[in-house]
Amino acid sequence: MAAIKIQVEKRDGLGKNKVDKIRQQDLVPGVLYGKGEETTHIQVDRRNFEKVYKSSGMSTLIDLELEENTLPVLIKEVQMHPFKNQYLHVDFQKLNMDEKVKLTIPITLYGRENIKEEDFILIQQLDEVEIECLPGDIPQAIEVDVSGLDFNTPIFISDLEIFDNEDIVIFREADDVIANLIQPTMEEELEELEEIEELGEEVETIDADEVPVIGEDEESEEEIEE
Repeated sequence: MAAIKIQVEKRDGLGKNKVDKIRQQDLVPGVLYGKGEETTHIQVDRRNFEKVYKSSGMSTLIDLELEENTLPVLIKEVQMHPFKNQYLHVDFQKLNMDEKVKLTIPITLYGRENIKEEDFILIQQLDEVEIECLPGDIPQAIEVDVSGLDFNTPIFISDLEIFDNEDIVIFREADDVIANLIQPTMEEELEELEEIEELGEEVETIDADEVPVIGEDEESEEEIEE
């Protein structure tokens, strides 16, 4: 898989007024930092960042292009507006390719439609796992095929492809369950039906005049920059 790349620029704008102007230009303010290095204030095109963030998340190695340099980084933190679909700030962490890093990788299940059991509930016990490895060994994803599951055969940490990789440390026990099947019971089905009915009743009793309008009397945003 080709490396994910993102281009950023240095910025001089610090403080609330200046970063607000940056956001108005469809840019996201941020910082780039590394161990023992001075923090660099940067800005990145909002559309490009959104595309990279959606494909990489916070667990994929990215090539960050800054001026004439290409740096290996992770997206470490993303600040979003509390109710607008707006990126307020992003932190990039520069990595040393010879130094191990700890990070959390999401676990994605696939193949549910191919499970042969007729009536079942698929339970995902773990949706992420913490690992430690060199940046070059970070897995692109942890995907688990559940199509072969039955009621007697859970999927364990030991079933992951990365489990036998000596270059990756997994901070979980080998017999920790990732996913399993259970048979639905009449009691569970009735409880689910009651929850749906209760939710419907709550929705019906809401007075439209009592619904608050988002944005009215909105207080000014507090400064994001540290």
